[in-house]
Amino acid sequence: MEVKKIRIPNMKHEDFNDSEYLEKYVDELKKNGVNVFVGLASDFINWGRSNSVWPLTFATSCCGIEFMCVGAARTDFARFGWEVTRNSPRQADLIFVYGTIVHKMAPVLKRLYDQMAEPKYVMAVGSCAISGGPFKDSYHVVKGVNEIIPVDVYVPGCPPRPDAILYGMMQLSRKIKVQNFFNLPNQPTIKDK
Repeated sequence: MEVKKIRIPNMKHEDFNDSEYLEKYVDELKKNGVNVFVGLASDFINWGRSNSVWPLTFATSCCGIEFMCVGAARTDFARFGWEVTRNSPRQADLIFVYGTIVHKMAPVLKRLYDQMAEPKYVMAVGSCAISGGPFKDSYHVVKGVNEIIPVDVYVPGCPPRPDAILYGMMQLSRKIKVQNFFNLPNQPTIKDK
């Protein structure tokens, strides 16, 4: 995969060259004899899916302000096709988890995740969502959202800059592009037919 010259303030172009594992994964898929037509169809579908993700925002604290900055004109995440934030989990493919998650809120987050259609993705943004942050020793704070739902991308920081959130979005987009669409959890296999 070729990485074009990316210009994001406070990040160097060399930071984006650390995705050799994705290239190795694609090479492994090709070695195992993926059907050409199915492979091309899967690539085309995944290209569309990775450029039209509809996120559901679950912001509980200061990291939500950083998400507002990502949507503003300066960083503008509309260029990735992700600007259509949804208010219903049934219309979303991705849930952004920003901020502190307390035990009282955990069942609500789990219910929202369960209501999303497959394939679904989770991005944990900020140290509170990743590990509990400065409140990790509190009795009421969940020590990482991965205790409740599976997380695909972690964006560290307290709070993370909009550039870091954009980088996390690009990593999730790359992850979606290398998936085999015809073997996703909601797709029937040949044995099921």
